Amino acid sequence: MAWNVFKFCTALRAFGSIMIVFFLGLVGVTYYAAVVAYYGPHLFRGGFDTLIAVAFLFLFHLLLVMVLWTYATVVLTDPGGVPLNWRPLREEEKGDADPLVGLGYGIAKIGTNQSAVPGDFKNLDIGFCLKCNRLKPPRAHHCSICNRCILKMDHHCGWVANCVGALNYKSFLLFLFYTSLAAILVCLALLRVFMEIFNDDEVDLTPGKLAATFIAFVLNLAFAVSVLGFLIMHITLVGANWTTIEFQAKDKKTGLTWRYDLGWRKNYEQVFGTEKKLWLIPVYSKDDIRRMPALQGFEYPTRPNWDPQH
Repeated sequence: MAWNVFKFCTALRAFGSIMIVFFLGLVGVTYYAAVVAYYGPHLFRGGFDTLIAVAFLFLFHLLLVMVLWTYATVVLTDPGGVPLNWRPLREEEKGDADPLVGLGYGIAKIGTNQSAVPGDFKNLDIGFCLKCNRLKPPRAHHCSICNRCILKMDHHCGWVANCVGALNYKSFLLFLFYTSLAAILVCLALLRVFMEIFNDDEVDLTPGKLAATFIAFVLNLAFAVSVLGFLIMHITLVGANWTTIEFQAKDKKTGLTWRYDLGWRKNYEQVFGTEKKLWLIPVYSKDDIRRMPALQGFEYPTRPNWDPQH
């Protein structure tokens, strides 16, 4: 009998909850080591020490707010599920003015056939999920852990106990960005104390504070390296408009060009929106939500004159 890895899906969901607790615990240890044990008391020393402490505490708390905000958004936001009776819209239902035309996007036209069966929309990348037994929009994939199809699914992330998809991908990328910055800042701030521990220098900290500092430094260093590498990978994927799932399966594609690659600027706009002032926070403008169907996860513009054979 074949080994079924999906029998562990329930355990993986429980594991995600454990990872949330672990991450929040890491935040707590880091806060205690960096703020309570070390830089907080430096505020009252005066002179250059106070200036350094003020600068660090300001940057640290700013990044901490952004880390927790983006993390909560990824965890609590539904990544986007496929409605029970979803069908692609007829051309006449879209209206005469496609909101993407003004932004310079081209978009695949969907036919008027509404009596859809598997394979009817192969050229438009509209699939059929055998597990859900219904149509799924372009770029949607079935998550065996969540047991449903996710719009523009990138991957299921154990660290957030949630899928990363169309509606929370921006928040996920911002979480990686702010977490890597915060981890690097903490490592630089605690490096001196960490080195003093191994140089047998006298450190003005209690054993408990030394242990917390050691743990915080090591874990933040590990986070800085791993999360930064993960962030670079995702920035590269966004620049070419791939999801992780699509990139892993790209050797199976028949075409040499990716139908959704519109150039790096428009590719990034499909994730971050067109409002530059909102790029660094996990929200979109109402105009972007109205004008860009890609932000909702159901409809994606394609390369003009895209040919799967070239």
